[in-house]
Amino acid sequence: MFQLDVTYRAVGSSPPPELGSIRPAPREETRRDPWEELPFGSPAGAWRSLARLRPAGVHRNRMWRSPLRGPWLTSMLGAVLLVTLPLVTITGLLSYIAYGPRFGQAFPREVGWLRLPDFDWPTSPAWLYVLNQGTHVILGLVLIPVVLAKLWSVVPKLFEWPPARSPAKVLERLALLLLVGGVLFEIVTGVLNIQYDYVFGFSFYTAHYYGAWVFIAGFVVHVALKIPRMLAALRSRSPRSVLRTTRAETRPEPLDSTGLVAAEPAAPTMSRRGALGLVGAGSLLLGVLSIGQVVGGPARRVALLLPRGRSYGSGPNDFQVNRTAEAARIDPADTGESWRLVLRSRNGTTRFSRGELLGMPQHTATLPIACVEGWATTQRWSGVRLRELAVLAGIPDPTWARVSSIETVGAFRAATLQSNQVLDPDALLALRVNDVDLAMDHGYPARVIVPALPGVHNTKWVRDIEFGSD
Repeated sequence: MFQLDVTYRAVGSSPPPELGSIRPAPREETRRDPWEELPFGSPAGAWRSLARLRPAGVHRNRMWRSPLRGPWLTSMLGAVLLVTLPLVTITGLLSYIAYGPRFGQAFPREVGWLRLPDFDWPTSPAWLYVLNQGTHVILGLVLIPVVLAKLWSVVPKLFEWPPARSPAKVLERLALLLLVGGVLFEIVTGVLNIQYDYVFGFSFYTAHYYGAWVFIAGFVVHVALKIPRMLAALRSRSPRSVLRTTRAETRPEPLDSTGLVAAEPAAPTMSRRGALGLVGAGSLLLGVLSIGQVVGGPARRVALLLPRGRSYGSGPNDFQVNRTAEAARIDPADTGESWRLVLRSRNGTTRFSRGELLGMPQHTATLPIACVEGWATTQRWSGVRLRELAVLAGIPDPTWARVSSIETVGAFRAATLQSNQVLDPDALLALRVNDVDLAMDHGYPARVIVPALPGVHNTKWVRDIEFGSD
């Protein structure tokens, strides 16, 4: 390539160029991408053949030119997820245990070798399930911008060709497929579930449980493979110096074989400080728009991302309803004067009218209801202690109690309680809430309320309770 080293003083008056003044133009300096130079593993011939079959239009250098991408930024985002994603995962698995899988009432019921260690879910502190599920849902929402930013930082890796150069890289890619596919699946189905939008057409509980294990498998392998490189990248520069760097001072990281750094970087449109601030602001916004559903109070008014911030009427029964009497197909005739609570045990069957139950010693407890979708509400409940009903049934020390509802449809029309959940002094067959009778949507004529129990197992419209000691 040549160019003329000539300055024209005026049009029409310039001397013709001479051949001696023509000289080669300096070559435009380009940075060689180390990824392209990586050696092939065995069988090298097969990998080279695959490299020659590059699809048209796939050229990593020209497609991804942000100077912000690099091992440090990816590792910083990865470090945040390394600490927080296990917390989301563990609280999700604890929620599964809280449903009582040994009673066959957690979904999915049969999970084979994926069965978790079982233990009695505690009833103290009463807000334990609120904390567990609130952490799972709110932290899961808050991390969405971090996950998306992490995927953005590594997106050039999706366009590398060949996608792998050795059998070890193939395994690494498969683990990455499990990790990325698993986390995206869990986020999408989780967000749709808390919005009560089941467009996916399959059981959320079953899919979310197995999806979690797919994610866990990919996460463990990915961390084992990448954590040395992540630590090295984090040590490569001081976070304080990065946070002090302006956009004008922002430079690409040194080109290396990770494939993350752009070989032909464009000018920065923001600093790394700005990028991290943008991700943090997105997470903060999601937290503000959802945390109110867990903590309640004035913050509930801005909890726009969860569907339980609406008003359900006025008076003492004005709080959230997960399933209305109409949705549960409750016939009002079944809750009238003819309604009786049936207590069953090996000693026989006894029946009590609502008036008789109100004539028994009443106990009042302020307890929360927390649902798997993350929302929670705390109310003051009054009724008969379950352990006193167990005594009336002739089983003063029950190991379990099965509570059944008038409701005839729905997956949670009955629930089995553990011994500690029956015997807790605040575990009630509630007849009133906030000093008035239960509203029909809240389970009139009687419902169960137990400390730290998942919301759907606080059975409404109770029909009978069977106590057992086997």
